[in-house]
Parts: sequence; C-alpha cells; structure tokens
Amino acid sequence: MFKTIKSDLPASIVVFFVALPLCLGIALASGAPLFSGLIAGIVGGIIVGGISGSKIGVSGPAAGLAAIVLTAIGTLGGYENFLVAVVLGGAIQLLLGVLKAGVIGYYFPSSVIKGMLTGIGIIIIIKQVPVFFGYNSTAEGISLDAINVGSTIVGFTGLAILILWEKVLSKKAKIFQLVQGPLVAVIVGIIFYVATEGNDQLGINAAQLVSVPVPDGVDSFFAQFSFPNFSALGSKDVWIVAFTIALVASLETLLCVEATDKLDPDKNVTPTNRELLAQGVGNMISGLIGGLPITQVIVRSSANIQSGGKSKMSAIIHGFFLLISVILIPTLLNKIPLSVLAAVLFVVGFKLAKPKLFIQMYASGRKQFLPFIVTILGIVFADLLVGIGLGLAVGVVVILFKSYQNSHFLHIEDKSNGSNRIKMTLAEEVTFFNKGAILKELDSLPLGTYLELDVRKTRYLDNDIVEILEDFAHKAKEREIDIKLYSERGVIENPSSFIEFFKLRTKAA
Repeated sequence: MFKTIKSDLPASIVVFFVALPLCLGIALASGAPLFSGLIAGIVGGIIVGGISGSKIGVSGPAAGLAAIVLTAIGTLGGYENFLVAVVLGGAIQLLLGVLKAGVIGYYFPSSVIKGMLTGIGIIIIIKQVPVFFGYNSTAEGISLDAINVGSTIVGFTGLAILILWEKVLSKKAKIFQLVQGPLVAVIVGIIFYVATEGNDQLGINAAQLVSVPVPDGVDSFFAQFSFPNFSALGSKDVWIVAFTIALVASLETLLCVEATDKLDPDKNVTPTNRELLAQGVGNMISGLIGGLPITQVIVRSSANIQSGGKSKMSAIIHGFFLLISVILIPTLLNKIPLSVLAAVLFVVGFKLAKPKLFIQMYASGRKQFLPFIVTILGIVFADLLVGIGLGLAVGVVVILFKSYQNSHFLHIEDKSNGSNRIKMTLAEEVTFFNKGAILKELDSLPLGTYLELDVRKTRYLDNDIVEILEDFAHKAKEREIDIKLYSERGVIENPSSFIEFFKLRTKAA
C-alpha cells in the first residue's frame, strides 16, 4: 500500500475536505448529533478502508440513508435505541457477506450505473449552488440581498484555483502535483475569512462556515460519544429498522462498488463479498460508539479517483485526518467557508455528469439511453433508490422489447426456393423472455409452410416456450403447416405433442 503514497497522500487531503462537510451535513439532515457523522467518517476511512478489498473506494455516512435515519430515530424513541439497529444492521451485512450475496451488484446494467453517477453529479451541483453563494435560507423569497458577497467571492476564487491548478499548473511543475488545488483553495478561503472578519460587506457569517464541535477538554470530548441502549434489543421495530439499514446500505455499497470500478483508470475489481464483510464490521463499530450507518459512497470515491488515489491508503489516511482534526484543530476547521468546499464539490459533480456522457449514451442507442436518462430523472426528482429502481425497470422493458424485435436466440433460414420452406434453430437457452418473439415468428408463417424446427443445440427450454410450441402444433394442421423436428433423439415428422416429447427428452437426459 505504501508504494503509491506519493499519489495517495495528496488524494487523501482532497477526500478529507470533501468528506468533512458531508459528514456534518448528513448528520444534520438525519436529525442526529453532528459528532455522529464524524464518527461514521472516521470509522469508514480507518476500519472499513483497512478491511475492504477496494483500492479506491471510500466509505462514510451516506445521504441515501438520511431519511431512513431521521424517521427511525423518532420511531424507536431516541438515538441510543437507533444505535442498536445500526449494530444489528452491521451484523446482518456480515451474514450477507458470508452467504456471498455480493454478486447482486453485477446484475445492474451499466446504463443504470452510469445514470446513477450522472444523477448524483447533478444533485451535488444543484444542492451546492446556494452554499456557493452563501445564500441565507431564512430570507423571504429569492433576492440578491440574501446572497453573501464574501462567500460568493471565496466560491469563485476557489473554483478558479481548482480549474487553473488542474488544467494548467499541475502540468507545469511537480510541486503543483504534490500540493493539491483543493488544499490551496481552502487555505485561501481561511485567509479571506480571517482578513474580513467583522466587515459588514465582505464578512462571512457563522452559518456559512464549517461547524465542528469544539470540546473544552478530554472529558467533554468523550462526552460527545453515544452508546446503544441494548435493552431495546427485544423491540420488533428495532429489528425492522436493522434489516432496512442492512439491505439499503448493502445495495448502495454494491452499486457504488460497481460504479467506482468503472471510474477507476486502473480497472481494479473489488471483491464484493469482502466489501459486505467490511461494511458490516464498520457499521457494528460505528453503532457501538455512536456513529451513523456507513456505506461506500460515490462522491468521496470519485473525488479520490479524480485526485489520483491509487490504493486504500488514501481512504485510511483521510480517516486519520478526520480523527486528528476533530481532536487537535476544530477551531481552525470552523474558519473554513462552506462556499470553498462547494467549489470542490462543483468540480466533482461536473466530472460525474459531463455533457459529453449524454452525447455518448444517446449515440449508443435507445437500449442504453432510455434506462440512463430515466435513472437520472428518478434520482434528481425523487431519490437514489427510486431512480435506480425506475432505471432497472425501464432496462428490463427495453430488453423485452428488443428480444421481441430481434430473435438473436432464434436463427431463421429461408430454404423455400418458392415453396415456403423455413428452418428455425433455437439457441442453447430459451426462456420466457423470448415468448413474444417466438410467437411473432410462428404467427407470421404463411399457409402451407414446411417448418424445420431444430432443437439439437438447445440445453434449456422454458416450459412457457414448450406450451407455445404445443399450441402451434394444434393450429398448424388448420394452417396446413407441416413440422419436422430435429433433436438429439432423431427426426420426428409432425410431432403430436411437444410437451410429451420434451418430458421424455428431459428424462432421457
């Protein structure tokens, strides 16, 4: 892991600055103590990062679970009761890893995965716009008066530094590769805040700064930790929440793993069952010390990849940075303007939702573009799981429609020479998905056709298809169609029953 430390250390700094406001923001959105988000980020970096087989994936509290957490805290009667569900959820994830349930992620089409990444990129940009301008959410209506001038200046300055660093400076000298643009942008933001503090025109309000808990001493630091109330273990609601967390967190993790592996320039393949085990351990530890539920998250993972992270050291070091910062320099962290972090997230979001990708997906045809665009719309206008579900559903419908139009499993050969002689050869596997296409081909046969049906290569024939052939055999007499069946058992002229034939064939096999 230490072989690539020159790449991993700068990347971990970027991930740290991306993760810090996300940890706090997700905790706030979840109705949980702010410190719980930092605990989850630290555990996700150090513990999960250490156990995981992913080289560039980064774990931490996930926005996709915020609504579940917010509802569950109220339903279970307090945060300590909710922590029991987090620990149990982690144990269930461990079990899923042992049962090798990690293969689920492989069954999601790449168009849906790309749509998920793009949708998340768009959401990131949309949500960071008011933060970038230091917009005062308590102001009535939308007006320029609600925009903070200082935050806006810092946001644009930070964005300019990031673009200049990536497009120009990093290609000029090695020093600009070692010192990352986001770190410089954050330092400039802190200097601007300190220099303009108290200025009515350019000063940045406390609400527009990072807000990390500042303990008075060792005792007050440890007082921020919460612990599960295991007396709630017998509650049915606790178990329901635990299973919900385990399933949603596992699905989000597996989808993120699939997406991260696609983004990885080195094309590493993450062992998914090991990832579930790592997430399970992480959630158990996070729940035991008062942290939020953890998943692998695409925003931090993509920031890691875009910043040149090469091994899991980047994720682990970012976790240590979070731990050290909340212990040693919380006061300094609270001088970072949120608008400069919004600028960092703008760049991350844009790279996930590049306009060029829309053009590429459109050029790939409807089969790819429809699930892609539906997934994006679902994520932007509803939420992550709704978007993925809609994209998957559209993907299945498109496949069914395509299988109806294109009989790739059914080779048709016209041997008529003017005498309506057709040969149909079935593929090795024919399932109920192919019903529509087979029905269409059989119904289109003209009167008096001589049909040669070849099933010699077919190893699996769905019962639905056998029933279609059975019905066709009865109708064939009325349409004056003769059938010649080629099978491993020989050649049969006008079989009286396909069902009986395939029963005998199965028994013989």
